[in-house]
Amino acid sequence: MTSKKIKILHLFYLVGGVGTSIELIAKNTDPNQFEHIIVNGADPAQIPLKNTDFTTYHVNLNREIRPFKDFQLAFQLIKICQKVKPDLIHAHSAKGGIIGKIAAFFVKKPCLHTPQAYSYLSAQKKPKRRLYLLIEKALKLLPHKILASSRSEAKRAINDLKYPENRVITFPNAINPIQDVKELSLKKTWPDNYICTVGRPSYQKNIELMIEVMYQLKKERPDIHLIIMGVGSYSPNTRSVEDKINKYQLQENVTMLEWTSRDDILHIISHAQLYLSTARYEGLPYAVIEALALSKALVLSDVDGNKDLIDEDKNGFLIFAENTELFKQRILELLIYKEKRSSFEKHSYFLFNKYFNIGHTIKDLETIYKTESL
Repeated sequence: MTSKKIKILHLFYLVGGVGTSIELIAKNTDPNQFEHIIVNGADPAQIPLKNTDFTTYHVNLNREIRPFKDFQLAFQLIKICQKVKPDLIHAHSAKGGIIGKIAAFFVKKPCLHTPQAYSYLSAQKKPKRRLYLLIEKALKLLPHKILASSRSEAKRAINDLKYPENRVITFPNAINPIQDVKELSLKKTWPDNYICTVGRPSYQKNIELMIEVMYQLKKERPDIHLIIMGVGSYSPNTRSVEDKINKYQLQENVTMLEWTSRDDILHIISHAQLYLSTARYEGLPYAVIEALALSKALVLSDVDGNKDLIDEDKNGFLIFAENTELFKQRILELLIYKEKRSSFEKHSYFLFNKYFNIGHTIKDLETIYKTESL
């Protein structure tokens, strides 16, 4: 007799790592035990899951808070739930969490929310930040649990939003091992020695700070070169970054790739001297996990998500408070002392394999799904 599969309904707005998370979960959980229904809040053409085994729906989910439209979306999700009868709703991203929690309350289904970085962290102005924080705290009254993508995200739920610890679970983002790095498919226009990052020019990724660091680095190392990958259609700060590059005359020191396939991204990371991030906040960034899997030394800003991927002075460095001088010093240290960089690279791979290899961790998520769907 075949046991009934547990139906997991995923709701998300597909941007960056959120889509990656859904794909990895859906493809790595046991298909004999779990069925995944995907409700995508973005353009249907952007859905990464091409496998016909996954039932998909589309709703028009906006990034901004729009009360009337948001309740309409919750009603749409309620109707989908009534049709597919999920055992559990897994809401991803800040906006997905809002709609998912409301719908789960009305259909009386358990709900897990994975913020992948809380919305209030993205607010540049204090009134907006307070509003987003107030909304998150109000939604805490609805029955659900936080399934944090990192230990630091779990701590933020407990410390900032005052969730009781028994309502916060952690399942760190994880990926499959990178077995094969393919040849570069695009024309190489940069030198052999370079450092790299993945991140669209935006408030979150703080690429402007990275350009400031490059300006300081060039004073001591004129041949320094940075490749920025992930510059796409939703890159609101692209002009600001370009203006800084021109201001500091770094046109020969910075390459911005407007569109890059994942295979090309992995190739570029694998050949980089180190991986750099100046982000203001993260959930648990997949690009940095990929850098770990590719045995790269890291220099990262000391923020949520990033701090979960660094074993200080063993596989990289964390830099606090946008300290451009310290960023410069740590990058130079790893470029100059190759033996130290090699040691960091080995430890990065060790950390990946122990904590962020989804082949080793997916059973933990399956256990969570089974427990919470009862």
